[in-house]
Amino acid sequence: MNSNYEKARQRMVQEQLIPRGIHNRAVLEAMARVPRHFFVEEALRDQAYGDFPLPIGEGQTISQPYIVALMTQLLEPQPHHRILEIGTGCGYQAAVLAAICTQVYTVERIKTLLARARRNFDRLHCYNILSKADDGTTGWPEHAPFDGIIVTAGGPRVPQPLVEQLADPGIMVIPVGEHGMQALTVIRKEHGEISSEVREQVRFVKLMGAHGWHDE
Repeated sequence: MNSNYEKARQRMVQEQLIPRGIHNRAVLEAMARVPRHFFVEEALRDQAYGDFPLPIGEGQTISQPYIVALMTQLLEPQPHHRILEIGTGCGYQAAVLAAICTQVYTVERIKTLLARARRNFDRLHCYNILSKADDGTTGWPEHAPFDGIIVTAGGPRVPQPLVEQLADPGIMVIPVGEHGMQALTVIRKEHGEISSEVREQVRFVKLMGAHGWHDE
């Protein structure tokens, strides 16, 4: 069974990622190495490497492999980087980042999901991931600044605390827009200047919190 998952993972890289422009070697190697099937429900494991998102409970999802790879590539991650992730979910994106960077900090507002993610991190010996349950839109100021910030939920605007916690130079990747559709946006901080670039349309769950969407 493990060899089947390994083949599915390699096929995912060759058929879903490379043809769509994922070229960063470190990102491709991480996607080929991190066992995505660990992060989904057992009943869905045969679909773990499919080209689509999957439900993980609590109204949340694990993004399709291409989106995980794209957002990681847009961060331009380096081995010495310290990355902040907002929205741990099942932990897959954090594990991919941890395979590339020296330290990953991840914040999740739903405690049951965070507990599951932590079990996944322990299982994979991801000891360079530090996590907490909190409002991710306020970031993690105690550990700022971060070389990169990745937000895995869509908000109506870019949370100002995250901009402030981004290193100079630094890159943030965040979906911004309405509930049903957002623009995947790359924020760059360099020499004290902030710039933004829209890459493509995406659909994420809502970014909830003081600087995101509020409970209705």
